[in-house]
Amino acid sequence: MIVRLASFLAVLLGATVVGAPEVTSQSVGRTVLVEIATSEGEITAEIYIERAPVTAGNFLAYVDDLFFDGGSFFRSVRMDNQPDDSIRIEVIQGGPDGRAVRARLRPPIPLERTNETGLSHLDGALSMARGGPDTGRSQFFICIGDQPSLDFGGHRNLDGQGFAVFGRVTEGMDVVRRIHQAAVEAQRLVEPVRIDSVRRLVGRPSPESLARIQAHLFDPSLLGAFRGGVPAPPGPDATYGLGVIVP
Repeated sequence: MIVRLASFLAVLLGATVVGAPEVTSQSVGRTVLVEIATSEGEITAEIYIERAPVTAGNFLAYVDDLFFDGGSFFRSVRMDNQPDDSIRIEVIQGGPDGRAVRARLRPPIPLERTNETGLSHLDGALSMARGGPDTGRSQFFICIGDQPSLDFGGHRNLDGQGFAVFGRVTEGMDVVRRIHQAAVEAQRLVEPVRIDSVRRLVGRPSPESLARIQAHLFDPSLLGAFRGGVPAPPGPDATYGLGVIVP
């Protein structure tokens, strides 16, 4: 009993949602920390579950499903590889291995515009890749430097709707910059950077984690106060489409 109680307390202490301090000029509310382990090193990011609940919930549902494991960062957009774009940006884009996980891909989610969330594409921002509005699924990108043209009203995408910020790198921007500066053909990395895993570091456990915890506890009623967490979007879709930053 003592061992199980100690394990229960350890899970709860490791699953506490903490508030993040103000970042530049934006308040981000409650966050969950995740670690993106890559072949170039680790990237830690805070996920904005309060300010961007739909996009953050979608991302964390994929994290809990181990969906990104074996994926890659495959695209680097730099000032020197956008000859046809009058408005230029600097980002890296990544996502799952589509061939391996397409059966577990979730339906597209509504676009959480930055004029609604109050978030911005600052240096290190994580944002959802998309084609048209409400088409984002699983691919995401990380900003190198501030990228206001990706916010609502910006014109990197001609529809002016911008992209959905849902987090920001807190450690590992050196890794992001190494990926950004790697060799490319057009905007494709010559050698994609493998995503070994993406895991929660701090945050409420997922429903799946709660079920596993409950199965090993002597008193499941203790979990009552800790149910909920970040809601997951509907179940997987049978089709697979690659989201991109620009159409």
